[in-house]
Amino acid sequence: MSLKAKKVVQPIEMCRDVYDVLEQIRLRPGMWIHQGSLGDLQNILIGYRTALSVHGADEQFALAPAGPFAEWLEARRGWSMSCGWADAITRNADGEEPLTLFFRLLDEYRSGS
Repeated sequence: MSLKAKKVVQPIEMCRDVYDVLEQIRLRPGMWIHQGSLGDLQNILIGYRTALSVHGADEQFALAPAGPFAEWLEARRGWSMSCGWADAITRNADGEEPLTLFFRLLDEYRSGS
């Protein structure tokens, strides 16, 4: 899904990749992540990655706890990734809602900023 595309709630089976799934989560976070826990979101994504592997799906996946997104955060922000990106974002949110910060950082990462 393009970063500028209109965001519309859709059935999960219509999602083409992890970023489409994340857009559905962004649109209705309470349905997916009780209490907005980034740890819970990270666990959903670990399950997504596991499903990709089990089914032999050919999809780039940057959101493992120590994957490319975490490496980008560490380089860009200087945050320790010893406990994964969810913990790092939560610890460094400085009053911002961690889930909101995650999506802002994900948008930056995807845009190449």
